[in-house]
Amino acid sequence: MIRIVIAEDQRMMLGALGSLLSLEDDMEVVGKAGNGEEAVALVHKHQPDICIMDIEMPLKTGLEAAEELKGTCKVIILTTFARTGYFQSAIKAGVSGYLLKDSPSEELAGSIRSVLAGRRIYAPELMDDMYAEENPLTEREKAVLELVADGKNTNEIAAELSIKSGTVRNYVSAILEKLEVQNRIEAITRSREKGWFK
Repeated sequence: MIRIVIAEDQRMMLGALGSLLSLEDDMEVVGKAGNGEEAVALVHKHQPDICIMDIEMPLKTGLEAAEELKGTCKVIILTTFARTGYFQSAIKAGVSGYLLKDSPSEELAGSIRSVLAGRRIYAPELMDDMYAEENPLTEREKAVLELVADGKNTNEIAAELSIKSGTVRNYVSAILEKLEVQNRIEAITRSREKGWFK
């Protein structure tokens, strides 16, 4: 019997997932969590084979919980977010699967069995996006944007990179143009969503 913990902050979705998986002859839902913190506690308590998690949950995100559970049980992320940045973070957190909620319901049970057999299951559209979207910034532009994200101002960035303030401003203008955003905050947000920050 495959023992499963489900973590999902939308109660209706949590109930529906539990009912769906309970219909499978070889699966048993041993715990249901409404947030990431509760999910970690339930996994330690019940020692399931698999934990199915949403990403955006209170107290602890699914990605933070997955990172914490690395090596404890296999984690499948089940989310509405097809963002490349989330996907890359999930892979770094060691998840075994990343599926989208609009996938056919029968795919979930099949994916659980595949993951337990040692395979990794990722939504195909995410794989396409990941390879399609290369970071358009040069190494120097990336360095400037990372310092901007660290809260440094133009003069501090210039001092750190041993360049002139005017050059920093030129780099920032190029970054905004390449990322098709209006300001520094939007540039940081776009890069985080795409998973382009180290």
